[in-house]
Amino acid sequence: MNNLDMKNFMTDNYKVEDFAHLNWSGTFQDYVDLVCENPKIARNAFQRIYDMIMSYGTSTYKEYKKEITRYHFFDDPNNNGKDAVFGIDVHMMKLVNFFKAAALGYGTEKRVLLLHGPVGSAKSSIARNLKKGLEHYAKSDDGALYTFEWYDAEESDILGGQKLFPSPMHEDPLKLIPPEVRKSFLENMNKGIKSDYKINIRGEVCPADRYILSEYMKKYDGDFMKVMENHVRVKRLVLSEKDRRGIGTFQPKDEKNQDSTELTGDINYRKIAQYGSDSDPRAFNFDGEFNISNRGIVEFIEMLKLDVAFLYDLLGASQEQSIKPKKFAQTDIDLVILGHTNEPEFRKLQNNEFMEALRDRTVKIDVPYITRLDNEVKIYQRDFNNEKIPHVHIAPHTLEMAAMWAVMTRLEEPKKADLTTMQKLKLYNGRTLLGYNEENVKELRKEAVREGLEGISPRYIQDKLSNALVKYGHTGSLNPFMIFNELESGLKHHSLVNSSDELDKYREFLAIVREEYTDIVKNDVQRAISLDENAIETLCSNYVDNIKAYTQKEKVRNKFTGKLEEPDERFMRSIEEKADIPESRKDVFRAEVMIHIGSLARDGKQFDYKMNERLHKALELKLFEDQKDAIKLTTLVTNVVDKDSQEKIDIIKSRLIKNYGYCEISATDALKYVASIFAKGDSAKS
Repeated sequence: MNNLDMKNFMTDNYKVEDFAHLNWSGTFQDYVDLVCENPKIARNAFQRIYDMIMSYGTSTYKEYKKEITRYHFFDDPNNNGKDAVFGIDVHMMKLVNFFKAAALGYGTEKRVLLLHGPVGSAKSSIARNLKKGLEHYAKSDDGALYTFEWYDAEESDILGGQKLFPSPMHEDPLKLIPPEVRKSFLENMNKGIKSDYKINIRGEVCPADRYILSEYMKKYDGDFMKVMENHVRVKRLVLSEKDRRGIGTFQPKDEKNQDSTELTGDINYRKIAQYGSDSDPRAFNFDGEFNISNRGIVEFIEMLKLDVAFLYDLLGASQEQSIKPKKFAQTDIDLVILGHTNEPEFRKLQNNEFMEALRDRTVKIDVPYITRLDNEVKIYQRDFNNEKIPHVHIAPHTLEMAAMWAVMTRLEEPKKADLTTMQKLKLYNGRTLLGYNEENVKELRKEAVREGLEGISPRYIQDKLSNALVKYGHTGSLNPFMIFNELESGLKHHSLVNSSDELDKYREFLAIVREEYTDIVKNDVQRAISLDENAIETLCSNYVDNIKAYTQKEKVRNKFTGKLEEPDERFMRSIEEKADIPESRKDVFRAEVMIHIGSLARDGKQFDYKMNERLHKALELKLFEDQKDAIKLTTLVTNVVDKDSQEKIDIIKSRLIKNYGYCEISATDALKYVASIFAKGDSAKS
């Protein structure tokens, strides 16, 4: 065992100056000086969150001719992408626009932000990103914010015989400035500030701070600066959910155990004897979720499951930006209220005429399931990869097939008779299809109103991937068929599959995805067989010689006999048919190839079959057809393979491993599966 010298380790890895930086304290005047140097310190909660998101940068891309912005904050860079949000960039743009409008004071700062979508659609991930991001941002210089504490060396009765009394709601020190001088103070502070938002002081400090300030003002005969100099210490505020500073989370319980004091605080009965009254604000615990979340964000999990009394608290907290603690006046708050809910709960809100006020104060952001295959695959690659699961190799296309099935269940059936759900999925994923352009795909998305709000959630896929790893992990490789088995067997027990028709539809989609995988794995094996570049070049050379002779009405010299012969029409057509060139178009295609070769020759360049994608694919297919019988792949099914065939099969296997990401086990499985397909085809022919 290695010995660890903790002193040296801490010296090398822990910086005391960082601790000191985050625990800075100073006078009220020091704080005003800091705000003069950097007005961003005095931002409100919405401004701080918007700036936090933008600080991570953005990138843009075009989808259906529309520019989409991706906010890198939602890649969760601080946690290595653990809560990264994929595939819903349009909805994230709406979310960020909400924060931008609120930051600029356009009205959305007086609204409850409600994330709405089906189970497992990343609503909680978005909330976690915002909370964790705010914790991280508050520790940076760019996101610094400050609060204050009262101190009294004499331990007077004003602080209840204590030396220190922290501001219970982490108030901004500027809120201590008397209302009668705020206007002129802000005019002086805002001179020359060119940012989008100016310094502002909204509302007053909480009842406890208000009481203490009032008592000290009496003591010093109204000398505000003496109170500040003698009894106020400003300090850095580091937001932390675990320490309940600036970040709160509220989760509904059963109705009997719900109490609105969990949101707005409650009387501390032990302190009543000390302060003499239950209406003394110093005897009140300002520790409800609204109180402790002041200056930051509060998350309401499954918000619409809250008791009606709680929902009424939300009305004032959003529109008036104030709360009503028991026995005290309205108390100002500065925080973002973020809730999330699923569709059944939201429908209940819509149908409840008594909750019209809450609906009016709510901004709903839809968070649907992903409907683009590439983005769905990223979710599973994050958790199921060879780095996290080194003892089991995940075969190529395994995660893709699981994702493909999940996305298919979320798509609405195409209204066009000539379009299948699988084709629609591929169009959404950027593939081209004859007769469909970007505008057509955009229309498909527009007409599918419920798309992404129903179907199988990523959680189900993740659960079944986990099951498959436990069940088949001992084999050393996880392939798509193992996943197909798990997905299908779990369907009849799935709590969100509500009808036999839905169950049948999902099983039908699984069958379609199996067929798609069959085509994909056949293509992998085909390409591995056709990967012999020398053989393809020889094939290409023969084809070019033949079409050259054909187009110039000449003869071809046979390389073996040396005799001049007519161009081999059967050979040329065998290649062109693989490229889907009809008989009526063969002359045009051959002429195009020869014109291309001629133009390259004039520039001193040589023709390469890879320059023509159709010809390249056709040559690969032709070589595959020619070689598959010579390799005797079907002998794999009988397990009786001669030495010569085994050597050829080993070469194909090594190509699958080297070029297509297979391992020894998955390459063998793929070859055996494709061989069984050929064997069935051969037996059907006979």
